Amino acid sequence: MAKNQPKAGQSPLIDNFRNILTDLTQNPYPYVENPPQCKKRASVALILRVRPHFDHPPPASTPLLDDTLSAPEQISKFFAQAWVNAGDPECIFIKRAARLGDRWTSHVALPGGKRDPEDEDDRATAIRETMEEIGLDLTEGSVISIGNLPERVISTTWGKVPLMVLCPFVFLYTRPDIPPVKLNPPEIASTHWVPLRVLLSPSVRTYEYVDVTDRFARHGGIVVKVLARSILGKMRFSAIRLIPSESVYCTSTVEFFSPPEAATQAPKTSIAARLYQRYLGDHAASADRSRPLLLWGLTLGILADFLDQLPPHSAVKLWSYPTFTTWDTRLIIHLLTINLKRRNLARLEGRNQTAIDSETEAVATSADNPWFIGGLSGGIKCKGKNAGKSYAVGVMLDGYYDMARRGAWITFFGRTVGSLVLVTYIVRRFVQWNH
Repeated sequence: MAKNQPKAGQSPLIDNFRNILTDLTQNPYPYVENPPQCKKRASVALILRVRPHFDHPPPASTPLLDDTLSAPEQISKFFAQAWVNAGDPECIFIKRAARLGDRWTSHVALPGGKRDPEDEDDRATAIRETMEEIGLDLTEGSVISIGNLPERVISTTWGKVPLMVLCPFVFLYTRPDIPPVKLNPPEIASTHWVPLRVLLSPSVRTYEYVDVTDRFARHGGIVVKVLARSILGKMRFSAIRLIPSESVYCTSTVEFFSPPEAATQAPKTSIAARLYQRYLGDHAASADRSRPLLLWGLTLGILADFLDQLPPHSAVKLWSYPTFTTWDTRLIIHLLTINLKRRNLARLEGRNQTAIDSETEAVATSADNPWFIGGLSGGIKCKGKNAGKSYAVGVMLDGYYDMARRGAWITFFGRTVGSLVLVTYIVRRFVQWNH
């Protein structure tokens, strides 16, 4: 077993990992105000640990953090230990339970949720939600609160309606024996610790395919939706296939095990309903355990912000512009947006990148963002090199969705008109042939 593990002491990842954590403690990202008519805020927790290497076990007992030390000093003291330097840094993901009508059903995500009125601040929301969802106490004596990642305004993908401000926070466990997780059955189906070296590997990069025709063609009913799906296909989003080192499943959820008798007791659906689900259903949020764990959308964007700070600083390659699966739609959108993407990439030079999903996107908090009002946090000052930085999706996607939507409609009408012309031609030839 030991020979299959990465060799200890040969990877610079731990050194870079220490540096990025120290940097985050000293250079917080600015607070983002809520846009007008949007009062909701939410927080997520990026929880990190170092898994000990087989050849370098930790001591029988590890001391708690010294509260008299600053966060950078606590990090330095933690990484001075031999077992840490030889270890494998990891982060934890959750897979949300399947819930009817839930926007995030069965999605792979970070622990977190909406801010409650009693929460002291956004960080307190991340701590409370983590405790409620997976039972980890981020205030206990072995956890360092590292800092935050760029906050972002979440909006609907097509409508550009702001939904909430999403605030990611970073935490580091400094003990090798992390308390066992306690999964909340109504909310969480499973948790998965994934090594950072897996997330950085090009071999796990893939795509997620989502049916968005119900959001693209909101009017016209099933006929328009069937036509749109036939013409446009599904929408393709960049993703990472997760390979966990450790997984825990909530055994009381349907996703874990559904006995054969449950299938016989389930209400029967009509043939039309089954065909609808098979052809037009959105399988990206499927609760099927046989599907690979795919990290995509908003959570991929948060991870990209973090991973892009690790050498070789190429997390931008984790993400590509969303597009449709049919070749002509893809070609038209590419032709319409090629200059725009080049211009936006030039503006993005030296900044982090992100990802979006089928219903929502993250909007940068910059002058290019129509929801960003009155500067950073209404005058709240933030020191450090990240004080003027923000989430870069507003730059990457500035104008993209308008052009992509235009390209989709061009394809839709072009194919529809072409089909009508072809049918008319065939009918006329048939009539001529009979006469």
